Amino acid sequence: MIRLRRLLKITRVVYRYRLDSLIDKDKLPMLARLVLAPAVLYGRPSSNRGERLRKALESLGPIFVKFGQLLSTRPDLVPEDICTELAQLQDNVPPFKSAKFREIVEQALNSSVDELFLSFEAEPLASASVAQVHAAVLKDGSDVVVKAVRPNIEKVIGKDIALMYTLARLLARYSQDGRRLRPVEVIADYEQVIYDELNLQAEGANASLLRHNFDGSPLLYVPKIDWDYSNEKVLVMERIYGTPVTNIDELKAAGVNFKALAERGVEIFFTQVFEHNFFHADMHPGNIFVNASNPEKPSYIAIDCAIMGSLSKDDQYYMARNLIAIFKRDYRQVAELHIRSGWVPESTPVNEFTSAIRAVCEPIFQRPLNEISLGHMLISLFTTARRFNMEVQPSLVLLQKTLLNIEGLGRQLYPQLDLWTTAQPFLDKWLKDRYSPKSLLKQFKRYAPDWLEQLPEIPPLIYQALQSMQQNGQTDLAKKEPEVVAPTAARVGTARKWFPAIAGAAIGSGLCLAFPETAKTLSQLPETGLVLVATGLVLFLLR
Repeated sequence: MIRLRRLLKITRVVYRYRLDSLIDKDKLPMLARLVLAPAVLYGRPSSNRGERLRKALESLGPIFVKFGQLLSTRPDLVPEDICTELAQLQDNVPPFKSAKFREIVEQALNSSVDELFLSFEAEPLASASVAQVHAAVLKDGSDVVVKAVRPNIEKVIGKDIALMYTLARLLARYSQDGRRLRPVEVIADYEQVIYDELNLQAEGANASLLRHNFDGSPLLYVPKIDWDYSNEKVLVMERIYGTPVTNIDELKAAGVNFKALAERGVEIFFTQVFEHNFFHADMHPGNIFVNASNPEKPSYIAIDCAIMGSLSKDDQYYMARNLIAIFKRDYRQVAELHIRSGWVPESTPVNEFTSAIRAVCEPIFQRPLNEISLGHMLISLFTTARRFNMEVQPSLVLLQKTLLNIEGLGRQLYPQLDLWTTAQPFLDKWLKDRYSPKSLLKQFKRYAPDWLEQLPEIPPLIYQALQSMQQNGQTDLAKKEPEVVAPTAARVGTARKWFPAIAGAAIGSGLCLAFPETAKTLSQLPETGLVLVATGLVLFLLR
């Protein structure tokens, strides 16, 4: 019943803003056309489609506002005029009453605002779709901001998510494109994102990790979380004093080097994605400030870490390889990497896919490099790949969204920004470092304890496998010519011969990690030599 009432409200909003005019009604089932028919009673639309959609989403509440924000970063799915209008939804939500905010804080922290803070500002600093922020001063004189979730928002979100699931299932059932785009999984991912935003402790944890990753970095500063005053409902953090990145006039007055500022933004993005594998996925201009105290080397300040992204190791690797292949205009490698990564089916014809990619990318490369948008090229590439049944990758959607934000911001600050020149050396270095001896040994050290735990189970398994091979071989060989028997027996013997060496390598390498004191005398050797010597010692014992 609750879901039905919510659906009726959505239907009224569709009528009021004539959103039916955005749909090709001829392709809808008869029942859906009958439901939309009364919309004509509201007259002809009086404003453009983007404005009507934005107002409709605002009237439906926070969950739809947030969804509109997501759509504003997806020009691959949404026309440009609608994207531009939906971008106005960012942090542009009427605030709720200050008295209610105080009540939420006091209930969450089990104390009155007057006891908790030396001072507390009644007027909010910012009001977003999910939370609201006020300034305050702690008893020790520290300037902080206090963030609290909007009242009763969990119930509203729960109802809307349930309705979205219903619509997604219908889309998946009756639309071929819908099945490929996996709408139910998209809503599931969106549900996790929106509920993560309600858990301010999770946001604080994200901010703490991002702060740790950039500790001491001249590129990015993240405010410190005050955990003594923070939990799931309230988040108290250091108040920062920077210039909003959109305040171009103030940045010019401070003498900021805009070229350096734009390039540093790109460097921050690639550092987060490929070095830390933990990136801020909501870096719209409202969440970014600039520290202009050193105008020639300006740094960024990031807030609102509710939405963070990371890639699987495979996606991270294939994305880097894809970008480098695009830089080199090696379209066949781009096609092969898409297939190898599993982004498109293995049955995809490579030549046909290569031609499609070339048709999309080559015209773009005829323009000057500083006019080429890497974000929009990725959108075009993924759009082309969807013709070859590429499925939506939620992590790649977040990456694409973040890249568009960073690239758009960089071009706004410095229109001549050459993203390619900034990105290519970074990616080349990342791939080189990925396969350096130091990196490989680091990975080995990470997984060696697990191997040691599983090692006692390996010899009996191998012995059983060899025994089974021998028994099967004897059965088969009884039916074969004598000259076939000797080579087969030799192969079984070779497997047995190499087993101690394989086991010894694993044990010897692991011993140095499990018993560092024993291997202390070997620590002066090069890292690769340490592993080889340890392996040799064990092989000597097993000989």
